[in-house]
Amino acid sequence: MNPDSSFAPPPPPAPEPQTTSGPSAPNSTYAPPAMSMTAAPAPPSVPRSTQIMAAIRDAVGQVFVGQEEVLHQVQAALLAGGHVLLEGKPGLGKTHLVLALAQTFGAAFRRIQFTPDLMPSDVTGHTLYDLGTQSFHVRKGPVFTQLLLADEINRAPAKTQSALLEVMQESQVTIDGTTHTLAPPFMTFATQNPIEQEGTYPLPEAQLDRFLLKIVIDYPSAEEEAWIVKAVSASAGGRGLSPASVAQLCTPDDILQAQQEAASVQAVESVVNYAVNLTRATRNNATITVGAGTRGAISLVRTAKSYALLDGRHYITPGDVKRAALPVLRHRITLAPEVAISGQTVDQVLESVIRSVEAPRQ
Repeated sequence: MNPDSSFAPPPPPAPEPQTTSGPSAPNSTYAPPAMSMTAAPAPPSVPRSTQIMAAIRDAVGQVFVGQEEVLHQVQAALLAGGHVLLEGKPGLGKTHLVLALAQTFGAAFRRIQFTPDLMPSDVTGHTLYDLGTQSFHVRKGPVFTQLLLADEINRAPAKTQSALLEVMQESQVTIDGTTHTLAPPFMTFATQNPIEQEGTYPLPEAQLDRFLLKIVIDYPSAEEEAWIVKAVSASAGGRGLSPASVAQLCTPDDILQAQQEAASVQAVESVVNYAVNLTRATRNNATITVGAGTRGAISLVRTAKSYALLDGRHYITPGDVKRAALPVLRHRITLAPEVAISGQTVDQVLESVIRSVEAPRQ
């Protein structure tokens, strides 16, 4: 493909989908985006998957308020068929988000609370001997699902964390020499608390690299937080904004079709080269001791394709790659000790790397 003709013309603007008014909290002026209860028929110029993702965004946004960019990144990971490492302080809705997302397409959901005494077989499953039939039977573990929440993954030792390596990479589990394939789509959400490090076990680089994105959840704005407090406390037991109230908008088959559409998004040579150059720049920076590998460049392009489809485009731009750079690369690099001591963050270093790499012209 000729790099000089890198970009297709943008499609005509899509009409706004029809939505219904979302609930409002008592005595509150803020309201979250309205929820689309069903995916509207897609206009010819906009992929159907884009419409479905817009409806999912609106539905999840009714119970996961004030985190638009986080939700956008989660949807991108879903379209790319990748796994997500969620980092945020307690009480910011990490579990809420995953439960609501599972509701929107009827996905099977399981949760594992990682603790220091958790064993690998508690994650993957094991074989049991049945005295009645005098035979062995496989008892499948919680990884046999579609959306898996590994809560506080860094509280379990490395041998338990490694139980997820095979299933995250190959969507299969080997139990006593027998391989069991998981039904697609399969996606792992792992959470960790950035402020509590006592009694935790840092994830090894090999496992971190298997996460497509590391998404950082921060506090909502004061207005959004006030709305959340009123809406949650308005129901008995503080059960307002329940993920169970989110409607199912599509099926797992629709998500698989959307993933195929995302994979078919056009990635021209000049933009792919830009993703590669960004990744290589992390290996040639004095403030970084360990840069991102080739999987980082692959993840940049995969995530950029998802961003393009979410915007209703069939081609990626340098802007898509640049937008994906922080969540894709922040867990794949290691800062030099003197930089870490100075207080400079990973995101600040990556932003300087991004500025140093020239993007192709649109």
